[in-house]
Amino acid sequence: MDIRESISCCTNVSIILANHLLSKKSANSNVVFSPISLYVVLGLVATGSKGPTHEQLLYFLKAITIDELNALFSQLLPFVFADGSPSGGPRVCFANSVWVDQTLALLPTFKQVVDGVYKAASNQADFITKVSFSAFCIT
Repeated sequence: MDIRESISCCTNVSIILANHLLSKKSANSNVVFSPISLYVVLGLVATGSKGPTHEQLLYFLKAITIDELNALFSQLLPFVFADGSPSGGPRVCFANSVWVDQTLALLPTFKQVVDGVYKAASNQADFITKVSFSAFCIT
Protein backbone atom coordinates (compact mmCIF):
# COMPACT_ATOMS: atom_id res chain seq x y z
CA MET A 1 0.00 0.00 0.00
CA ASP A 2 1.40 3.42 -0.89
CA ILE A 3 1.64 6.32 1.57
CA ARG A 4 -1.41 8.13 0.17
CA GLU A 5 -3.60 5.07 0.57
CA SER A 6 -2.25 4.50 4.08
CA ILE A 7 -2.98 8.11 5.06
CA SER A 8 -6.48 7.74 3.61
CA CYS A 9 -7.03 4.67 5.83
CA CYS A 10 -5.76 6.62 8.83
CA THR A 11 -8.18 9.44 8.00
CA ASN A 12 -11.09 7.00 7.73
CA VAL A 13 -10.27 5.52 11.14
CA SER A 14 -10.05 9.05 12.57
CA ILE A 15 -13.53 9.85 11.22
CA ILE A 16 -14.92 6.67 12.79
CA LEU A 17 -13.37 7.60 16.15
CA ALA A 18 -14.60 11.21 15.93
CA ASN A 19 -18.14 10.11 15.08
CA HIS A 20 -18.15 7.72 18.01
CA LEU A 21 -16.83 10.31 20.46
CA LEU A 22 -19.22 13.00 19.23
CA SER A 23 -22.20 10.65 19.48
CA LYS A 24 -21.45 10.15 23.20
CA LYS A 25 -21.04 13.78 24.23
CA SER A 26 -23.72 15.84 25.91
CA ALA A 27 -25.08 18.99 24.31
CA ASN A 28 -23.17 21.30 26.67
CA SER A 29 -19.76 19.66 26.44
CA ASN A 30 -16.69 19.86 24.26
CA VAL A 31 -14.57 17.06 22.85
CA VAL A 32 -10.85 17.28 22.21
CA PHE A 33 -8.77 14.34 21.02
CA SER A 34 -5.83 13.58 18.81
CA PRO A 35 -6.80 11.11 16.07
CA ILE A 36 -3.17 10.49 15.04
CA SER A 37 -2.21 9.82 18.66
CA LEU A 38 -4.96 7.21 18.99
CA TYR A 39 -4.01 5.66 15.66
CA VAL A 40 -0.35 5.45 16.70
CA VAL A 41 -1.20 3.92 20.09
CA LEU A 42 -3.45 1.31 18.49
CA GLY A 43 -0.71 0.55 15.95
CA LEU A 44 1.77 0.05 18.77
CA VAL A 45 -0.67 -2.25 20.58
CA ALA A 46 -1.20 -4.17 17.32
CA THR A 47 2.57 -4.58 16.99
CA GLY A 48 2.75 -6.23 20.41
CA SER A 49 -0.36 -8.37 20.07
CA LYS A 50 -1.08 -11.67 18.37
CA GLY A 51 -3.99 -13.90 17.52
CA PRO A 52 -7.53 -12.52 17.29
CA THR A 53 -6.61 -9.23 19.00
CA HIS A 54 -3.87 -8.61 16.43
CA GLU A 55 -6.20 -9.40 13.53
CA GLN A 56 -9.02 -7.21 14.92
CA LEU A 57 -6.67 -4.26 15.41
CA LEU A 58 -5.29 -4.58 11.88
CA TYR A 59 -8.85 -4.76 10.53
CA PHE A 60 -9.93 -1.69 12.50
CA LEU A 61 -6.80 0.23 11.45
CA LYS A 62 -7.42 -0.84 7.84
CA ALA A 63 -3.98 -2.39 7.48
CA ILE A 64 -3.21 -5.72 5.85
CA THR A 65 -0.03 -6.50 7.79
CA ILE A 66 1.80 -5.09 10.78
CA ASP A 67 4.79 -4.41 8.52
CA GLU A 68 2.57 -2.20 6.36
CA LEU A 69 1.39 -0.30 9.45
CA ASN A 70 4.91 0.10 10.82
CA ALA A 71 6.13 1.29 7.42
CA LEU A 72 3.44 3.99 7.48
CA PHE A 73 4.49 5.15 10.95
CA SER A 74 8.19 5.14 10.13
CA GLN A 75 7.45 7.46 7.17
CA LEU A 76 4.72 9.55 8.77
CA LEU A 77 5.89 10.22 12.32
CA PRO A 78 9.05 12.19 11.43
CA PHE A 79 6.91 14.61 9.38
CA VAL A 80 3.85 14.85 11.60
CA PHE A 81 5.81 15.38 14.78
CA ALA A 82 8.64 17.45 13.33
CA ASP A 83 9.45 20.63 15.18
CA GLY A 84 8.43 23.35 12.76
CA SER A 85 9.32 26.25 15.01
CA PRO A 86 12.49 27.40 13.12
CA SER A 87 10.39 28.02 10.01
CA GLY A 88 7.60 29.69 11.96
CA GLY A 89 5.36 26.64 11.73
CA PRO A 90 3.64 24.87 14.57
CA ARG A 91 5.61 23.12 17.26
CA VAL A 92 4.16 19.68 17.93
CA CYS A 93 5.27 17.44 20.76
CA PHE A 94 4.27 13.86 21.32
CA ALA A 95 4.85 11.88 24.50
CA ASN A 96 5.29 8.25 23.59
CA SER A 97 6.43 5.44 25.88
CA VAL A 98 5.77 1.85 26.80
CA TRP A 99 5.72 0.82 30.47
CA VAL A 100 6.05 -2.79 31.56
CA ASP A 101 6.21 -4.36 35.00
CA GLN A 102 9.76 -4.96 36.17
CA THR A 103 9.12 -8.71 36.37
CA LEU A 104 8.49 -8.84 32.62
CA ALA A 105 10.69 -8.20 29.63
CA LEU A 106 9.81 -6.86 26.23
CA LEU A 107 10.52 -9.18 23.33
CA PRO A 108 13.60 -7.89 21.49
CA THR A 109 11.67 -7.62 18.22
CA PHE A 110 8.92 -5.55 19.88
CA LYS A 111 11.49 -3.32 21.62
CA GLN A 112 13.20 -2.75 18.27
CA VAL A 113 9.91 -1.57 16.74
CA VAL A 114 9.12 0.59 19.82
CA ASP A 115 12.54 2.25 19.61
CA GLY A 116 13.01 2.41 15.83
CA VAL A 117 9.56 2.91 14.31
CA TYR A 118 7.62 4.63 17.07
CA LYS A 119 10.59 6.51 18.57
CA ALA A 120 9.18 5.64 21.98
CA ALA A 121 10.90 5.08 25.29
CA SER A 122 10.49 1.73 27.02
CA ASN A 123 10.54 1.69 30.80
CA GLN A 124 10.11 -0.80 33.61
CA ALA A 125 8.26 -0.13 36.84
CA ASP A 126 7.15 -1.98 39.95
CA PHE A 127 3.39 -2.07 39.39
CA ILE A 128 2.77 -4.61 42.16
CA THR A 129 4.23 -3.10 45.33
CA LYS A 130 5.32 0.43 44.49
CA VAL A 131 3.03 2.87 42.81
CA SER A 132 4.72 5.98 41.54
CA PHE A 133 3.64 8.70 39.20
CA SER A 134 5.86 10.90 37.14
CA ALA A 135 4.38 14.14 35.93
CA PHE A 136 5.77 15.83 32.88
CA CYS A 137 4.92 18.91 30.92
CA ILE A 138 5.10 19.28 27.18
CA THR A 139 5.66 22.80 25.93
